[in-house]
Amino acid sequence: MPMQRHEYVSDVWRDGIFENKVVFCTGGAGSICSVQVRAMVHLGANAAIIGRNVEKTEKMAADIMTARKGSKVLALGGVDVRSIESLQAAADRCAKELGSIDFVIAGAAGNFLAPLEQISSNAFKSVMDIDVLGSYNTVKATIGYLKESAAKYKTDGITPPPRGTGGRIIFVSATLHYSGTVMQGAPSVAKAGVDALAHSVCLEYGPFGITSNVISPGPISGTEGMERLSKKENAAASKRMIPSGRWGTVKEIADSTVYLFSDAANYVNGEILVVDGGAWHTSGVGSGGAFGYPDFLFTGKPVTGVAGGKKSKL
Repeated sequence: MPMQRHEYVSDVWRDGIFENKVVFCTGGAGSICSVQVRAMVHLGANAAIIGRNVEKTEKMAADIMTARKGSKVLALGGVDVRSIESLQAAADRCAKELGSIDFVIAGAAGNFLAPLEQISSNAFKSVMDIDVLGSYNTVKATIGYLKESAAKYKTDGITPPPRGTGGRIIFVSATLHYSGTVMQGAPSVAKAGVDALAHSVCLEYGPFGITSNVISPGPISGTEGMERLSKKENAAASKRMIPSGRWGTVKEIADSTVYLFSDAANYVNGEILVVDGGAWHTSGVGSGGAFGYPDFLFTGKPVTGVAGGKKSKL
């Protein structure tokens, strides 16, 4: 059953604010990125979602189109963000078939749960390549189109843009590296790199009118990340560690996306918007969670009980 509006976007946003705009999203078939795109489509945009799994990407594109009658969502499956040639072909097809690329979401990511001792060099490299190189390739493939859009939809912060906004990119990151996260060494390093890349894009392309920002979700219920990297029996304890007292929702990430792409965020550039209910302030090693820090590290045992574990060793 298609999602209802209240599940993916708040009522505060006016319908049609992204009319005739185009969103290009890597990782677009994922549980968070797909809802980011769905909200944009509901509010008038068309989109292209990029993924490696062809069938999954096609099914998600068809589902997203139910958000608004007459919308267009291209399913660009079989694309590997680690290949600039593959990603460039996807960007060019998006611009050709939909007319432009006005907004970009760099959301492709890789992750697993394991101590550094149990992560092979290839596994570490894989996470870095998907997250950091993939984000860089996304910039390389779309920056020309974003510059065109930014020039077309200039904003001065005073006059309401008559044709809306454009020339904006959001990187989907995480808070893992802020205070350090046990058994998340590879993605922590990768997300730190993504944040740094977003800042570089801000510095080098801000003068062209482009805004480059980061959304860092915390624990979001019903997502692939929470399903793969957490134990269900520890959910209650996890929520108690969050100042807001609960896990977030995908709608709250989508609303943040709409904000950063909208007229309301014209002067927001090079920033990291953390959407986690204050969770990272109580993160770090804490009590060790389900794995009993530091005792678990001394056992040498592989992580069990979660789908996103990794058993390979150095």
